[in-house]
Amino acid sequence: MADTWEGLRQECLACQGCALAQTRTNVVFGDGATDAKILLVGEGPGQHEDEQGVPFVGKAGMLLDDMLEIIGLDRTKVYIANIVKCRPPGNRDPLNVEQDACIGFLRRQTALLRPKILICLGRIAAKAIIDENFRITSQHGQWFTRGGVQMTAIYHPAALLRDVNKRPETFEDLKSIQAKVRELFGPDGP
Repeated sequence: MADTWEGLRQECLACQGCALAQTRTNVVFGDGATDAKILLVGEGPGQHEDEQGVPFVGKAGMLLDDMLEIIGLDRTKVYIANIVKCRPPGNRDPLNVEQDACIGFLRRQTALLRPKILICLGRIAAKAIIDENFRITSQHGQWFTRGGVQMTAIYHPAALLRDVNKRPETFEDLKSIQAKVRELFGPDGP
């Protein structure tokens, strides 16, 4: 039987596939338009996301919203998910075993969406989706094609909060995303 959004969401909410299930407050399944043609993927929820059950709602989320607005997008036009759906303790990087336990949910979300553009937010997502040897410092903003999907990676918004010197190159990456959106969807976007 094919997945439905609600069926997949319920399965994810009940997941006990790794130790993160024991420490979470909420599963952070995803947010946005379930018919979006643009998918943004981060590494995992932080404290605010764990509390609210919604991805990118803290300071990094506010910055992400601003970044999307710069290029004419918002959460009604994209779908936002993470590699892992539960918060790693202390906001540490998700372990490989945690990523492996959760990646199937992201794959199934991607299959339901069938996006034309996938944007990895940070190195963890880029390594899991684009290439396990991905180097965010040297490969951010580059475009890759996998299964007919245009993929790129930009610095994670949390990294931009910590290091404002990365913002000019991220602005260039955003303009590249805007150009790709226009190329695929026309001047009015998706």
